[in-house]
Amino acid sequence: MRRISRLAILLFFIGCSTVPITGRRQLSFIPQGELLSLSDQNYKQVLSQSKVSTDASWNQKVTEVGQKIAGSAETFMRENGMEKDLKNYKWEFNLIQDDKTVNAFCMPGGKIVVYTGILPAVKDENGLATVMSHEVAHALANHGGERMSQELLVQAGGMGLAQLTKTKPALAQQILMQAYGAGSQVGILLPYSRSHESEADHIGLVLMARAGYDPKTAVVFWERMSSLGGAKPPELLSTHPANARRIADIQKEIPEAEKYYKS
Repeated sequence: MRRISRLAILLFFIGCSTVPITGRRQLSFIPQGELLSLSDQNYKQVLSQSKVSTDASWNQKVTEVGQKIAGSAETFMRENGMEKDLKNYKWEFNLIQDDKTVNAFCMPGGKIVVYTGILPAVKDENGLATVMSHEVAHALANHGGERMSQELLVQAGGMGLAQLTKTKPALAQQILMQAYGAGSQVGILLPYSRSHESEADHIGLVLMARAGYDPKTAVVFWERMSSLGGAKPPELLSTHPANARRIADIQKEIPEAEKYYKS
C-alpha cells in the first residue's frame, strides 16, 4: 500500500500540466506516443465497424468546419509557445451514418467522428462549429490522457484496498470492493467526465470565436439539443452535465469568447 501511495505522489508531480485557455492544473502521465498509438488503432476500428456517410454536402461541411476549428486551435498553440506540441495532432474528420446516435467524439490527436443523428440539432454551420469546437477542445485539453490517468489511479486504489482486506472473509472483501467500485465511479470518474465536458464547452467557445463563428450560437445549438428529448439519466449518474446547466454555463462564458470574435 505504501508503494502505491508513493507511486501516486510521484506521478502527481511528474504528470501535472496546465490546460490551455482555462488554466486548470491536470494530472496526466500517459506517454503521448502510447496515447496516440491507441487512439489511431481505436479510430480505425470504429471506422471499420461503421458506415461512413455518403452525403457529400454534409461530409464537406464536417471537414471544412473541422479544419477551420483545428486551425484556430493550432494558431492558439503557436501564439502561446506550444509549437512543440503540434506534432501530436493529425486531424481527421468523419461523418458516420447512424441516425439513432445523437453524438460526436474526439480521440487523442484529433481523430473526430460526427454521427448523423446529431445533424437535426446542428442544422447549420454555426451549430456544426459548436460541435466541432467542443471536440477539438477535448484534444487540445488532453482529456483522453487525463481520463486514462484517472482510471489507472482508481485501479491502483482498488489494488491497495484488496491488499488491505485480503485477510477478511470473502463476502466482506466482495462488499468492500463493490462499494469502492461504485463510490469511485459516482464520486470520482463521473464528476471528472462532467468537468471535462464543461471545460470543452468553455474552450470550444473561444476556439469557435477565434475561427470567426459567433459564440452566442452555441446556446441556440444546446437549446435544440434539449428539445430533442429522450430519456436521460440523472446528472449524478451521467458522463455529461444536464443541458440546462450547460446552457447556463455557456451564457456566463460568452463574454470572454466574444472578445476574440469581435477582434
